[in-house]
Amino acid sequence: MAVVAVCEDDPSVRRVVTEILRGEGHDVRVAHTGAEAMRLFGPEQPLDVVVLDIGLPDADGRDVCTALRAAGQHAPVLFLTAKDTLTDLVSGFSAGGDDYLTKPFAVPELVVRVAALAQRRPAPPAPVGLVLDPATFSVRHGDLAAALTPTEFRMLAALTARPGTVVRRRELVAAGWPMGAMVQENTIDSFVRRLRTKLEAVDSPRRIETVRGVGYVLR
Repeated sequence: MAVVAVCEDDPSVRRVVTEILRGEGHDVRVAHTGAEAMRLFGPEQPLDVVVLDIGLPDADGRDVCTALRAAGQHAPVLFLTAKDTLTDLVSGFSAGGDDYLTKPFAVPELVVRVAALAQRRPAPPAPVGLVLDPATFSVRHGDLAAALTPTEFRMLAALTARPGTVVRRRELVAAGWPMGAMVQENTIDSFVRRLRTKLEAVDSPRRIETVRGVGYVLR
């Protein structure tokens, strides 16, 4: 049995997914919106798998995924979506997703994918003490908050999801921009400078350090 979190706003899909997984013996926790998922599926919850709809009413599920990763929730994520283009697929994985299931889906496929993901829950890295909010594109530390652009949000999420690990420039481009975007190095540097300013504004204990010729690391 696995502990499975399901975030899906469509009542009929949510009911079907929940009934299927509970029928398989899983302990299923349910959220309807991105904000609810952030509140219920945080790092303090011992989850084995997160089933996350991309088309949520209050936030893009990919941004919810990056925010959960940044907060310290590292359970594997299975995206549910009606979109099946290569760009959508790549953006889902870039956001921190582990698998992708297109609606409508076959029940046996959902069961097998959830079971496979439940077997490979990784050990989480150390928490970073920052909270990313995908509904408002902001970062918070304590009582202080700073607004982020969508690109800043996704870049910071990529860094906070892997504290102490160097994130290469190409990984930041994949996280922050659409697939195939041509991004100059000085553009990345400019965004990192803006992120540093915003982390200082919320009195963050973490800092973004440059690893010359490679990328950046959050320490």
